[in-house]
Amino acid sequence: MKKTKMAFMYDFDKTLSPKDMQEFHLIESFGSDPSDFWKEVDEVKNLNKMDAISTYMYLMNEKAKGLTYEQLVAEGQYIKLFKGVDTWFDRINQYAKEHNIEIEHYIISSGLTEIIKGTSIAKFFKKIYACSYFYDEQNVAKWPSRVVNYTTKTQYIFRIHKGILDESNDIDLNRWSSEDKKHIPYANMVYIGDGLTDVPCMKVINQYHGYTVAVYQDNPNSIATAEELVAKNRCKFKALADYSDNTMMEKIAKKIINDVEAKAQLEALK
Repeated sequence: MKKTKMAFMYDFDKTLSPKDMQEFHLIESFGSDPSDFWKEVDEVKNLNKMDAISTYMYLMNEKAKGLTYEQLVAEGQYIKLFKGVDTWFDRINQYAKEHNIEIEHYIISSGLTEIIKGTSIAKFFKKIYACSYFYDEQNVAKWPSRVVNYTTKTQYIFRIHKGILDESNDIDLNRWSSEDKKHIPYANMVYIGDGLTDVPCMKVINQYHGYTVAVYQDNPNSIATAEELVAKNRCKFKALADYSDNTMMEKIAKKIINDVEAKAQLEALK
């Protein structure tokens, strides 16, 4: 029997890592305090009616007096991950393999692609969809090449669905194709996020009968957000952001894999 494909799609900040990736080292490296920096982002955004994500990318590059590609990739070494994330992908991939399923892992984040590329887990992702810069001949950032905010995140779900992973290929993305030509069915997709900025992606996946998981940290605000997402039917499951062996997060993931396997087996009987 042919292997069934699944996509596990993750937000990054506060989903795989406990805080915004820029706050581990980058913001302080150019002499700013993280809370002051984000406050200034809000002020500049509101004053100029800007998108919040392009605003932070602009201010960050201005304050650093020109970020370089190498500098941003090096920032990946400072990123701390939630417990169990470092072994999560091997464990889940192995479990899926035992159930005749092949998982492709993707990042869909408003963080920076370059920083994520520098992390220890970058090798596990088939594609990283996140913000990035355009660089000059000296690899100095000149302009945002890609801005990913809470609504534009959804386009990458469609890319994964059709298997048109190249961000610059809009022609094939918008061209009609039959369902049997789709790379991964929506019903075989899992979106994992932590908050309200993940709602558009969760809504798309829920609408097409996929699986959505809200992860939370052990604090009242984070717990309340996850509970609200589930209570309002914006998300199907919630779990503490602990990806270790035999945790709720792993149990949910394995049950989802089991469910997809069962549906594939029933389909094969038709």
